Amino acid sequence: MYSFSAADIPEDWRALLGDYFESLGWETLQTNLRAELNKEEGKICPEPQNFFKALKLTSLAKVKVVILGQDPYHSPGLAQGLAFSIPGSIPRNSRQFPSSLRNISKALALEGFGILPNGDLHAWAEQGVLLLNTALSVKLGDAGSHTNLGWKSLIDKLISALALQKPHLVWMLWGGHAQSKLPLIEAASEQLILQSSHPSGLGVYKTDRPFLEPGAKTSCGHFTKANEWLAKHQESPISWVAPTGKNSYATPQANLFN
Repeated sequence: MYSFSAADIPEDWRALLGDYFESLGWETLQTNLRAELNKEEGKICPEPQNFFKALKLTSLAKVKVVILGQDPYHSPGLAQGLAFSIPGSIPRNSRQFPSSLRNISKALALEGFGILPNGDLHAWAEQGVLLLNTALSVKLGDAGSHTNLGWKSLIDKLISALALQKPHLVWMLWGGHAQSKLPLIEAASEQLILQSSHPSGLGVYKTDRPFLEPGAKTSCGHFTKANEWLAKHQESPISWVAPTGKNSYATPQANLFN
């Protein structure tokens, strides 16, 4: 049986969280999550050892960009512990391939970076893109099922402390859920906050700040704006699409987003 504890969180992030581990919020999260793990063994996404994968892959010192997701994918075989990311083995033309990733790929292509060769975003995490969900677990087949277990206290503390400690971060807030964290970020200074509709489904077009313009003719430009901000503050830009995938981008426009 997996035992959930503060030791699962990397040391640098534990230090950032400070006295949070003495709080009622942490006690509540531990109690609730352990109960779920005991009751639903084998039915939690991602696997418990990957709850904090985003923090393990992107050290505190490396963070440049934060992309906030909601909760992990609840379909079998998708959740990796990184917001929006799925295993690279899942074909782009598969029904399993999430609409959010399809639209992220469209935005990248419209901004001149090329299309994602697959849905695995580990390379982003390794470059300093913190792919953070606001709940780090979910019951298989039941979206949002762990939202009220207590993750909010941990993630809110982490977002607030991160913004206060690190100037010049880029925050990509896609959709109302991510944008609800705005006050935590605005309490700090020198942060670039980029907001748009969520990239999933038809909602991608449906706000006054769409992720993609109707017809997918232009994007919100977040990936370009992030790199411009990083360069302005003497940080290396993010390679959003691996150069090794260039050959796969030489695709007729009509087939580009199949």
